[in-house]
Amino acid sequence: MKGDAPVVLGEPKGYTAQKAGVKRGIAILDFILRLVGFIGTLSSAIMMATTNETLPFFTQFIRFRAEYNDLPTFTFFVVANAAVSAYFLLSLPLSIFNILRSSAKNSRIILIIFDTGMLALLTAGSSAGAAIVYLAHRGNTKANWLAICQQFNSFCERISGSLIGSYVGVTVFIVLILLSASALARR
Repeated sequence: MKGDAPVVLGEPKGYTAQKAGVKRGIAILDFILRLVGFIGTLSSAIMMATTNETLPFFTQFIRFRAEYNDLPTFTFFVVANAAVSAYFLLSLPLSIFNILRSSAKNSRIILIIFDTGMLALLTAGSSAGAAIVYLAHRGNTKANWLAICQQFNSFCERISGSLIGSYVGVTVFIVLILLSASALARR
């Protein structure tokens, strides 16, 4: 019994450093995803807000015009994307803080709560915009709504393209919430 070494239970020496490295990697990925989400939602809001097209009708004095603010749904889409874009920008300092202090718990909890709220807002705006874009492309014969994309090609291309950035933001939020939850679970 004298020659036996004591049995030590616990984590190996390098395990805590490895655990901190994984958390730092998650925090860096969080920062990069927030930048991607900011660019996606900002470009989506700008693209939709600057969308308009005018078509002449019989003469040059009578014209049909299509703008994003003709439909309140598109206005909500722009406001939701702009608000989420501002949130992405304002959350970057907290993300940097998580890179510097990878063991921070409260800042991650705050980010999860606000990320979830912004995910709900962005999903609502994106879904509302997608419904109107669908009607613009397909129309609805039962409601006597005609498809306008046959006449307003440029308008429809831009509003369809603006949905891409918005849904990129939705995907980024889902990944961010899962990353933050996994970082908290590693404690």
